[in-house]
Amino acid sequence: MSTTRIGLEIGSTWVFASAVDWPGWCRRGRGEDAAIATLLEYAGRYGRVAGRGFQVGRSEVIGRVGGNATTDFGAPGARGPWDDEPLHAAEVSRQVGLLQSSWAAFDQADAAAPAVLPKGPRGGGRDRDGIAGTLLEGNVGTTWPPRYFIRRAAWHVLDHAWELEDKSR
Repeated sequence: MSTTRIGLEIGSTWVFASAVDWPGWCRRGRGEDAAIATLLEYAGRYGRVAGRGFQVGRSEVIGRVGGNATTDFGAPGARGPWDDEPLHAAEVSRQVGLLQSSWAAFDQADAAAPAVLPKGPRGGGRDRDGIAGTLLEGNVGTTWPPRYFIRRAAWHVLDHAWELEDKSR
């Protein structure tokens, strides 16, 4: 892909930039430019998950949607029109493969992380098993479109994988 299509989710606190065609490659910032910059900073990390065939390409914002309380909490929570684009068989296979690679990255980070992780400046934060536990809290019976479900699930898994990696250093 020569172009990285980016969808922006704009809340009052956070903006999420999501690479529409690369499930899980989604980062936040305080403003559009910061969110896009953070997304691009994570290209190397995401590339290790995505493997061969991953290309950053030229960035193009294809749309913006308003965020919600989930956005302002710090997680992507709003769908854009790009999430309703049909997924053909080859694309389903590719995106599901990226979701599986996201889980493999999480499993590796989880296995390498100590049980007790450093806490934040006010003592907050979860330990390894608490982080892993949040991934088991799913949306069973969800009505999310497949493209959104895969994108959101991969983001959740990778966000926690990278959290474990960062706190294990």
